[in-house]
Amino acid sequence: MQDPAASAARTLTIESVGAQGDGRARENGALVSVPFTLAGETVRVEGAGDRLKLLEVVSPSPDRIAPACRHFGACGGCTLQHMASAPYAEYKRDLILRVLKARGLEAEVPAAWITPPGSRRRAALAAKKSGKQVVLGFHARKSHELIALNECPVLRPAIVAALPRLREIAGFLLSGKDETGLLVTETAAGLDLHISGVAKGVKALARAEAASAALRAGFARVSIEGADVLTERRPSLPAGSAQLLPPPGGFLQASAEAEAHMAELVIDHLGDAPLVADLFSGSGTFALRLAARAGVYAAEGNTAAIDALKTSARAAHGLKPVTAEVRDLFRNPLAASELNRFGGIVLDPPRAGAAAQSHEIARSTVLRVAYVSCDPATLARDLRTLVDGGYRIVRIHPIDQFLWSAHVEAVALLEKPS
Repeated sequence: MQDPAASAARTLTIESVGAQGDGRARENGALVSVPFTLAGETVRVEGAGDRLKLLEVVSPSPDRIAPACRHFGACGGCTLQHMASAPYAEYKRDLILRVLKARGLEAEVPAAWITPPGSRRRAALAAKKSGKQVVLGFHARKSHELIALNECPVLRPAIVAALPRLREIAGFLLSGKDETGLLVTETAAGLDLHISGVAKGVKALARAEAASAALRAGFARVSIEGADVLTERRPSLPAGSAQLLPPPGGFLQASAEAEAHMAELVIDHLGDAPLVADLFSGSGTFALRLAARAGVYAAEGNTAAIDALKTSARAAHGLKPVTAEVRDLFRNPLAASELNRFGGIVLDPPRAGAAAQSHEIARSTVLRVAYVSCDPATLARDLRTLVDGGYRIVRIHPIDQFLWSAHVEAVALLEKPS
């Protein structure tokens, strides 16, 4: 039974901002998290455990600013709109430094590269019915409640402008209390929409009506549960001199600007190596760019992604040879003996990192490695493996691809003495 005293309103002093973007305070000898607070602030809260609710900022930090969005605090998409730009950038850099220190690693970590507002080209929205209305938006913090989205300073304007049409499209596919996912991406051909979580009872006619509504709205492509339903124009995204042709619902970097910056770092680091490997290649974000100057071997566990990469490479002009293979790099990593023929490697694994593959890279003679990571903790773990295998960390670049969140990407550049 919850102690009534523990849930009563009280005053706390915030000591720091934690890895999840919440303020951290000490209460009865234990650290507790308070959302939407900053270091040095005195705040009034209520609740207990990890459900503390901010009631009032009694003494605000000089780093506190007005949030950019009316939905901030309710919508779970952003956690740090109240933090000024300079301390925000330093916070992102510090997320990298913390995990390095925990693993006994040191490296040069320059200032974080911050993605600009209004530049996120991809949004994973959810929709459900509330009475006769369709609610479309992001989930509230630590909740299944959907916050109806009317604006979003993070997303590209074309996606924000399409919100009413997306509600209409979702309305044809919603049944009862079921929730449907809408992944929308701005591409060179227009908006690409992938719909998932459609209830089994939704009839073919409703699916056709949804596709028709998307066609009227000018969408380039609509796919449902991975199957192409309607392609008016083939979606494409620039990848250097090539065009990346993404599969329905496939993984893509959320920001074109961040992607281009990361690719530039990777290409510069791998230099003039005549043959490189792109591991966890996805649909070719790095492979297509690298192939402008080097032969590329790409490996990825997702068949649709590899098929898309092959199609994109064939359609491009002037690329060096690209060999792409479906391969589960978690269970079947490239062995050191397979890796030794490459002059450089880029790897971009999911959040779980690349523990098995890193062990093999550490045993190899490959001179340069670029490790692109979306999770600082698994990055630090794998960097420890690579450093213990003889690599030196040249630099780690923090990349703020998800603006005003507690998430940070990183591009770690390593080399091994020849």
